[in-house]
Amino acid sequence: MSIEIKVPPVGESISEVILSRWIKKDGDKVEMDEIIAELESDKATFELAAESAGVLRTNAAEGDTLKIGEVACTIQESASRAETDKEPAAAADTKTDTLPVEEKEIKVPAVGESITEVVLSRWLKADGSSVEMDEQIAELESDKATFELTAEVAGVLSHKANEGDTVKVGELVCVIAVGASKVAGTESKPSGQEEQFASSSKGASYAQGSASPSAAKILAEKNISPSAINGSGIGGRITKEDALKARKETAVPAVQPAPKKEEPAKAPAAATGDRQERREKMTSLRKTVSRRLVSVKNETAMLTTFNEVDMKPVMDLRAKYKDKFKEKYGVGLGFMSFFTKAVCEALKDFPSVNARIEGEEIVYSDFADVSIAVSAPKGLVVPVIRNAHTLSLAEIEKEVVDLATKARESKLTIEEMTGGTFTITNGGVFGSMMSTPIINAPQSAILGMHNIVERPVAINKEVVIRPMMYIALSYDHRIIDGRESVSFLVRVKQLLEDPARLLLGI
Repeated sequence: MSIEIKVPPVGESISEVILSRWIKKDGDKVEMDEIIAELESDKATFELAAESAGVLRTNAAEGDTLKIGEVACTIQESASRAETDKEPAAAADTKTDTLPVEEKEIKVPAVGESITEVVLSRWLKADGSSVEMDEQIAELESDKATFELTAEVAGVLSHKANEGDTVKVGELVCVIAVGASKVAGTESKPSGQEEQFASSSKGASYAQGSASPSAAKILAEKNISPSAINGSGIGGRITKEDALKARKETAVPAVQPAPKKEEPAKAPAAATGDRQERREKMTSLRKTVSRRLVSVKNETAMLTTFNEVDMKPVMDLRAKYKDKFKEKYGVGLGFMSFFTKAVCEALKDFPSVNARIEGEEIVYSDFADVSIAVSAPKGLVVPVIRNAHTLSLAEIEKEVVDLATKARESKLTIEEMTGGTFTITNGGVFGSMMSTPIINAPQSAILGMHNIVERPVAINKEVVIRPMMYIALSYDHRIIDGRESVSFLVRVKQLLEDPARLLLGI
């Protein structure tokens, strides 16, 4: 008996995930509740567990995009590896036809949100030929791209559609007879169609040379092209372990082709040297971030105002008490807690900066849930510090450390990244001098922190050297007027240049 393991619901707004890694391989024995795979959404990473004990049969490859409820794998409860290993031997001894155990219908998969039909451009395997699991059997074309159709099981292929036919998503294109085989010793010569595509389909698959998301990141850090790595995953896919073992030397060809004598190379100096290119599929997180940022630019009346802050008072306070602070609270005293506290105080005086637009209404929040932008390995995430207006500096620092750690380890939950009434982003940690941050919709404003630079300023008619920081407030002009935005930023400046106000609330 086989049990289908489907992609579980992982959040209200998430309709699809990426199968980033198989922890257990096809044909492995698994125990009930054992973690068998990792799934990635545009917001977090989730684990897929076995719902029963048995032998794992994967239906999707690493890197595939699966919809919620789609079958990712099956578990054969009554099967064992020993039994499955005996079946081919027994079939060879009989040297007779094996009746099909079952017929697996292969339908056109969903290939995009707006694509409802595709053209079956060509068959890579002829009608009646034997196919292996995950082997390419056909090519599909839409008005946007070309897709590959793979065998979901091993068996004998039977075409249900012809080359050139237009088939709808979900429509049947072929059937695979599972367990069927040709009579031993009487296998016919491959047809011309099979011979034509033998070189492209034999020993290769759609996964050949492609890297999983984690492997792609490691290879990028090592500056190694995926084409130089032999993957050990399903279909030749490059796994995280392959990337960790890869060395820089493998990316350099052993033999450099010599230029033809009759046509000496005449490339300009600017075109010489290593000119490799590589392509990587955008992750769901990166696609979502791109879509939302473009949407904000197009749908809001965004404007940015700037000011500068003398950071000497805050820096002096940190230098004086940072050791005692860490000793008592177990966390360092950073700039983020001062900025968060200052923002919360300023939001009390300018509630429109903490508001949002819903339809034709303005929603004002009497609390401050402050989002903090974190640059995680997989992309930008914005976890939320709940009720920041009620927290002390130590409590804010603990929340910042906890959320940032979870973000870098891809362990943030959906609840930790939703909500938020105002956002703070710190480009200064990367050396940014000035920027215009983009609003984190549906919020109406975002504060940008920048690099601290010592420069001359005039104080009491004297020129002195002070650690100065530019701060920027991007806001939606539909709800926040210029007077309010400028006054809000001035209020934040006043609180930071005189930290005692944060304690006194004045």
